[in-house]
Amino acid sequence: MVDKKKAFVLVGVGNTDAQEKIEKPALSFLQDAWRRLKKNKLALIAFWFLGLLMAFALVSNVFVTQKSANSFDPDQVATYGNLPPNSGLGIPGWNGIFKIPGATESSNVYKDQSVPKGEYFLLGTDSLGRSVAKRLIVGIRISLLIAIAATCIDLFIGVTYGLISGYVGGWLDTLMQRLIEIISSIPNLVIVTMLGLLLGNGLFSIVLAIGLTGWTSMARQVRNMTLSYREREFVLASRTLGEKPWKVAFKHILPNISGVIIVQIMMSIPSAIMYEAVLSAINLGVKPPTASLGSLIADAQENLQYYPYQIILPSLALCLISLAFILLGDGLRDAFDPKSSQE
Repeated sequence: MVDKKKAFVLVGVGNTDAQEKIEKPALSFLQDAWRRLKKNKLALIAFWFLGLLMAFALVSNVFVTQKSANSFDPDQVATYGNLPPNSGLGIPGWNGIFKIPGATESSNVYKDQSVPKGEYFLLGTDSLGRSVAKRLIVGIRISLLIAIAATCIDLFIGVTYGLISGYVGGWLDTLMQRLIEIISSIPNLVIVTMLGLLLGNGLFSIVLAIGLTGWTSMARQVRNMTLSYREREFVLASRTLGEKPWKVAFKHILPNISGVIIVQIMMSIPSAIMYEAVLSAINLGVKPPTASLGSLIADAQENLQYYPYQIILPSLALCLISLAFILLGDGLRDAFDPKSSQE
């Protein structure tokens, strides 16, 4: 029979301090979002891929200049023009052996065109003898520069416009939303063409055109979130304490909708990259001979049947970069708002 007088002992806990100890550390909002993002393998791969790509784009300025990628010798075009990829290691399919147009069988193009021994081009050359690898590196750099700069304009105008429209409300909100509808009704190509005529084809006009036409979606998103948050208790408390309206909007509402803004940015960058490619394809992009992913694709269109590698490589880079931004955007959306993945 069990002794009823025996004292009850709680197994596993030595004292009161051990009972009250919290083992799990407190996480901030960003730390919690990063923890959820790491669980999404595709988004994490896209994050590291884009991080390494941007770091490479910055470092490549040192060893691959725009001048070296664009320059060519007219007297050497017959020697270096349209060379296939060659690693110099004798790897099949990557050894300079290619069937040139008009030939009956494959041959070593480097020998046929008397390319100096020991000189190889990893990704081949274009019709003017310029290295495709160098032009691809510069093209990625230019496309990322255009997309990020245009997105910064989109971010500044769209967030400010959406916050003011959503927080003030009333007739001003109605007027500002009608203005967005008017801007959205104008085809982007018309604005780009007009800016091209005024400023000329170049990086500045393209960035300005994409930025001036792409901020409307950001403004609408921010405005919708502001309408929701301006009735929250912490905003009403700030008003009661006499906080100025612009401080309430930018100090209290803006940080709480930053997750939505970051996700929207991740979706805007690939759209800007694709839009720049379309503009370059119709000769409204960067000025030749400056290379961007769009201009590389446009220049290689006529050689698609004979030299497919000249268009496949920039097209593949364009698709991979856009896909990485989209996957990262989806991952950030789920990380900042876990409920969105369950809807």
